[in-house]
Amino acid sequence: MSDLDLRLVRCFTVVAEELHFGRAAAVLHLAQPSLSRHVRRLEGELGVQLFDRATQGTQLTEAGRAFLPRAHALLRSAEEAAAVVREVAQPSRVVIGFMTGLIITPAVRALRAGHPEADVHSRFLGWGELPSALLEHRVDVVVGRLPFATEGLSVSVLCEEPRMLLMPVGHRLAGKERVSIDDIADEPVPRFPDEEFNAFWRVDPRPDGRPAPDGPFVRELEDKLEVIAAGEAVAIVPAGAVRKGLRLDLTTVPIDGVAPVPVVLAVRAGEERRPLLAAFRACAEEHLHPDNWLATDAE
Repeated sequence: MSDLDLRLVRCFTVVAEELHFGRAAAVLHLAQPSLSRHVRRLEGELGVQLFDRATQGTQLTEAGRAFLPRAHALLRSAEEAAAVVREVAQPSRVVIGFMTGLIITPAVRALRAGHPEADVHSRFLGWGELPSALLEHRVDVVVGRLPFATEGLSVSVLCEEPRMLLMPVGHRLAGKERVSIDDIADEPVPRFPDEEFNAFWRVDPRPDGRPAPDGPFVRELEDKLEVIAAGEAVAIVPAGAVRKGLRLDLTTVPIDGVAPVPVVLAVRAGEERRPLLAAFRACAEEHLHPDNWLATDAE
């Protein structure tokens, strides 16, 4: 069998995702007849039929279903190989990802001071971008908060950040010195797409075994802030996620009975000893602590 053409494999995966040659052609910016020829050429190289092209629609054959995860793995492996080669050619470049409310500036500044020849960049990562940003080589190292999927990553804890109760300024608990998890036993809490994320940030189930009351479903941080400001829910948040003065309609109070959130450094598994990543880890361990990003609230 001749070597597989990755362009043809990519065409196959898009058709398999769309199950429609017209839509797949639009995604790939190809003419539909060209896409059909590419798929037939791949089928010829493999010696199997990958799609049933029936009048009721395009469907994967049994062979196509077996090939799809391997095709994805093949494309991913090729992307990773290209990224590794670029990293070898540019060993002094690093992109540092970080999440909402985590101020990594002291560690980045220390890395640049210790490695003036290095090309150091930082990149904000929104909800759901971890771990894909690492695995897809969009960033080289991340400072983030657990929980997130760690398969394929090397993760170490830098510190722990307190969690707070976030509520509208007119809430019955606003202004208290501290509250407990029992104080919000009947308060709705926003729901999130990820189940592990839900369990951790909603404290669901509660210590007494009761489920956390369901609040609105949200996908983005700003959506969560809006439903809380509107009085539809309260939320348990990292102490540094919402800074005082940025939302005058929201306030936070320390909450007891809720474990702190681990702040971690994550890199792709096997890359822990890359010199620039090891140097940044040392800088992060020395300089990153909640006091850095909570100082604004303490002033």
